[in-house]
Amino acid sequence: MRILTCFLLALAAPAFAAERRAKNVILFLGDGTGPSTVNAASIHGYGQPRKLFLQNMPHIGLSETSSASSWVCDSAAGMTAVVTGQKTHNGVISQSATAVRGVKDGEPLKTILEYAEERGLASGVVSNSPMADATPAACYAHSNERRKTGEIFAQVLKPRFGDGVDVIIGPGRAAILEATSKLGVSLETALPEKNYLWLDSLEAIPAEARRAVILFPDARFSLEAATDRAIDLLSKNPKGFFLMVESNNHSRNVLETLERTVVFDRIIRKTAQRLKSVDTLILFTADHSYDLRLPRGMKGENIVEKVKVDGSHSAEEVLAAAQGPGAERVRGIFPNTALFHIMMAAYGWDEKPPVRRKSKAAGGGLPTTGRGK
Repeated sequence: MRILTCFLLALAAPAFAAERRAKNVILFLGDGTGPSTVNAASIHGYGQPRKLFLQNMPHIGLSETSSASSWVCDSAAGMTAVVTGQKTHNGVISQSATAVRGVKDGEPLKTILEYAEERGLASGVVSNSPMADATPAACYAHSNERRKTGEIFAQVLKPRFGDGVDVIIGPGRAAILEATSKLGVSLETALPEKNYLWLDSLEAIPAEARRAVILFPDARFSLEAATDRAIDLLSKNPKGFFLMVESNNHSRNVLETLERTVVFDRIIRKTAQRLKSVDTLILFTADHSYDLRLPRGMKGENIVEKVKVDGSHSAEEVLAAAQGPGAERVRGIFPNTALFHIMMAAYGWDEKPPVRRKSKAAGGGLPTTGRGK
């Protein structure tokens, strides 16, 4: 038996040794981009289903999107699950389910971006949603209330791990300035003190830059150009990087929703092509689904007028698609929390095992997940 065991281990060793590790991970997050939106975007953009790049990525699965207490989640709970591996309540950002929204903090949950910072990698967040909004905020901040704009963005200046997120590109300039000012924080002076370039345009980024905060007044900028520039900056770190790119693809404006989804898909395609020779995990998913439906319509017709939007989040599983090192783990139907573990495994990083403590109510040993290394 011992000889057989050694033989089997010898056979398995080359497979483990040959497994590629990701130098970089790019998480593309389609906010509210449920399966019906993906299908409608393909038809809108190309006149046929299954024509989006993300629909043809080599590894595909479905992510279940409930929060800790609701079948239908918001962006705060949804993104927290994706970037920390734990479910929390709607409205809570990267804190445990012991949080009471707007009332009591839960334990801070270490995010994949913070793991990257802890290990000396570069990190960035890019979005066409305000940069203190739930999805980007869940990567770098911890709060019991997603509406605490000033408190959230001020955490850029006080990172828990490493020297903090390196690149921030997106809208929300006026609201963020106002909210942080009320807390006595002057971003104009505080950001340069932390070695950030404080800018208002992509064109202003110098070639030698490594750390920059670019806040726009609104979403009328090129998400594609922002993604390209973020990769330019982050790629200067020889250890690699983590980047989250979000596109807000859900609203009552059907044309805008479908156009944004098609554009986002093209950005994913372009990025995958750019980094095909680099060990980069490209991962697409959504934080939650959205009640956009195509209930009727003939082939060849403009579907924009046929689409119905209820205007609310919904509970369907969402698409997860991937390519690159570690992408083979994206398969089947899994909880949204699994995506965090997929990214961690792609890097080859270990997590701290769960801490066990006694339940006051039952006196038993119930597992509670630790915050990691």
